[in-house]
Amino acid sequence: MPGFLRQRPVRLRLALIYSGLFLLAGAALLTVTYGLAANTLPTGPSGNLSAKAVQLVNSGKYPSLEICRETAASPQAAEKCKQEATQAAAKLAAEVAANARAQTLNDLLDYSLAALALMTVVSAVLGWIVAGRALRPVHAITAAARRASEQNLSERIALAGPADELKELADTFDAMLARLEAAFASQRRFVANASHELRTPLAVMRAAIDVTLAKPERTPEQLEAMAAEVRQATEQAERLVEALLTLARSDRGQGSRSALDVAVFAEDALDAAAPAIKASSLRVTSALVPAPAVGDPVLVERLVANLIDNAVRHNIADGWVKVSTGDSDGMAFISVANGGPVIEETEVASLFEPFRRLCPHQGPGAPSGVGLGLSIVQSVVTAHHGHVTARPQAGGGLAVLVLLPASR
Repeated sequence: MPGFLRQRPVRLRLALIYSGLFLLAGAALLTVTYGLAANTLPTGPSGNLSAKAVQLVNSGKYPSLEICRETAASPQAAEKCKQEATQAAAKLAAEVAANARAQTLNDLLDYSLAALALMTVVSAVLGWIVAGRALRPVHAITAAARRASEQNLSERIALAGPADELKELADTFDAMLARLEAAFASQRRFVANASHELRTPLAVMRAAIDVTLAKPERTPEQLEAMAAEVRQATEQAERLVEALLTLARSDRGQGSRSALDVAVFAEDALDAAAPAIKASSLRVTSALVPAPAVGDPVLVERLVANLIDNAVRHNIADGWVKVSTGDSDGMAFISVANGGPVIEETEVASLFEPFRRLCPHQGPGAPSGVGLGLSIVQSVVTAHHGHVTARPQAGGGLAVLVLLPASR
């Protein structure tokens, strides 16, 4: 019990508050009732009591009057004695009335205090019961929180009842568990996909080395072919690791903040993509207006490079790419649109998921990549408190618009 009291549970505090409030209200009501009774009861003898005293004196049954009549020498003395006897009777009646009034007030006070004490105890017990029923949803929330873990996030409270504060708290907790479950599921999928993507180039390198070493007589041409294949797989693994590191850095939030120009990054990215643009015979249209912003230069540079690389990589021969930058409504923007395969409206949101590719099955004509380009864009935009939207083009392809906070 001492340990229980030291914890000061909410249920005990609510019960004490209920009983304390009842005690204060009962004390106030008792004070008002006692005051009204004290003012209502007469302080002296009532008219009926005084009349009975006089009637008793006149009836000749009052002992003092009989003595007056027997000892009085004259009628005047007898009358004076009668008046004195009447006054004595009235005084006695006043004393009786005062005693009755005091006794009545004392009885009222004693009974009221006893009833108040009893009802205070009853209110404490009822307060304990009511507080327990009111806090029952809180216990359910606590139990669900204890049962929840990384492997068990499917627990839900599903509290029924009126739409009060406790139901709102329970619904908020259920929504939080749902978000956590989705986040952990996404993380598990990400880890599984990352492991698969990293395992693929390693398997290619090992297979190339094993096949070459299994030949009894290896020619220089075979060794060069094996080295080229291993180099290509190594570059793929390097791109994947670099993309994962960038994604992890952007998920932690932006680092050092400084002024930057998104248009400069777009121009550099177009220059870097010039060989791929030339190889695919793409028509590039650019309108690079200065777009000053504030953020992490490394992450923003990677964001712009991913947008342009994605537009070039997922395109068609003799296709087109449009890039524009600028400043609008206090936000720096970059818009990248490209031609390419037709994309359904329902597939656009999934393109920002990690390892999501337009062409999941790699083939001779399929675009290369690890499927993290737009995921990194989304993560960098979130870290900079910006906004990104994407919409499919009518004739095929995708248009992506990124808004970043502009520098003042």
